[in-house]
Amino acid sequence: MRFVHEFRDGELGRRLAAELPSLVEPGRRYRVMEVCGGHTHAIYRYGIQELLPDGVELVHGPGCPVCVLPMGRVDEAITLARERNVILTCFGDMMRVPGSLGSLLEAKALGAEVRIVYSPLDALRIARENPAREVVFFAIGFETTAPSTALTLKRARAERIANFSCLCNHVLIEPPLRALLDSPGVALDGFVGPGHVASVIGARPFRFIPRDYGKPIVVSGFEPLDVLQSIQMLLSQLAAGRCEVETQYKRVVSWSGNLRALAAIEEVFAVREHFEWRGLGSIPRSALRISSAYAAHDAERRFDLPAVEVADPRECQCGEVLRGVIKPWECRVFGTACTPERAIGACMVSPEGACAAYYSYGRHARERATV
Repeated sequence: MRFVHEFRDGELGRRLAAELPSLVEPGRRYRVMEVCGGHTHAIYRYGIQELLPDGVELVHGPGCPVCVLPMGRVDEAITLARERNVILTCFGDMMRVPGSLGSLLEAKALGAEVRIVYSPLDALRIARENPAREVVFFAIGFETTAPSTALTLKRARAERIANFSCLCNHVLIEPPLRALLDSPGVALDGFVGPGHVASVIGARPFRFIPRDYGKPIVVSGFEPLDVLQSIQMLLSQLAAGRCEVETQYKRVVSWSGNLRALAAIEEVFAVREHFEWRGLGSIPRSALRISSAYAAHDAERRFDLPAVEVADPRECQCGEVLRGVIKPWECRVFGTACTPERAIGACMVSPEGACAAYYSYGRHARERATV
C-alpha cells in the first residue's frame, strides 16, 4: 500500500478484527500498552478499541513528550520569556501547557515575546533577523525530534550566530519504560511500540523488553490498519508463546535506525544524570543536555538557570494515566475542572495526550453530539 486512504480501509479493518478472536485464550485478560500518544489518538479516533475481542484492554503509556515535561521546566521557559531582551520560540503544542507560573500563552498575553515555530530552523532564522535580541528555542521531544535540534545547533555554530541558544528538554524512551516495568502493580502483556521514535533509533534498542522483562513488542505505524495489525502480531506472539521485537512499521523503521541522525545526537548532546518527569518522578539518565562542545548555545548555561522542581497539582492524576494505572476518565477532575479549554494537567492539553483523546473522541464527544 502506498497511500494514506489505503491504511484506513474499513473492509480491511473488519477482516483484520475478525481474525483476532482466534488468537485469544478464552477467559484470559490481556493488557497491551501503546507507548505513543499518537497511537492513543488513532485508537479512539477510529474506534479500534471497539473492534477488539473481550478481554483485550489497551493501556496508555508515557510516550507523549508534552505530557511528561515537568512543571518546573515550563516555569523556566516562562521565566526566560519574561526577560526583556529574549524572544522565546517553541512548538505550538507547548503554548498552553500549565506550569506553576501559568502557561506560555498567558505569558505572551502579558507582554512576553513568545513565537510559535514549526522547526528549530525557524528559530535560527529569527535569531539571524534579530541580532540585537537573544533568541531561545524551547526544545522538547523524545529521540524523534532531537536530530532536528542537533542539526540546528550545528548550523548555529558553523554560522557563528551568537544570539541563539536552546533550552533542551529532549528525553529518552528506554529509561521511562524500564521504570514503568520495574514499578510494582503494573501488569502488562505486551507493547505497541512507538514508530516515530523507532524511525530514528531503530527497533533494536527495544530488545531489552523481551530480554529483561519477558514482554513482546511490535513497533507500529499510526494509521488504524497499522495499529490493528500490530495488535494482531502481538496476540500472535502471545498465542504461540513467542516473545520478541517485531516491526509492523517496516515502511519507515529499520532495525538499526537512522545512523546519520544518531550521529548528530551523539555529537551535540550528552546524557543528563537525572531528569524529573511529570508524574513519574526523577529517572536517572533519562534525558539529554547540550554537550560542552556546544555550551555557547546552551540556554541553561547562558542564563544561569537554576533547576526548578515543582510538584504537580494534587487534583491532577496525569502520573497515574501516564503509567497506565488509571484511565483518563477515572481522574477525579477529568471533564469537569480539567478540560482542553482549562487544563490542569498536560495530558489534557497536549495534542498527543491520552486525556485529550478520551475527551475528543470518547465519552464526552458522544455526550456533546447528543445534546
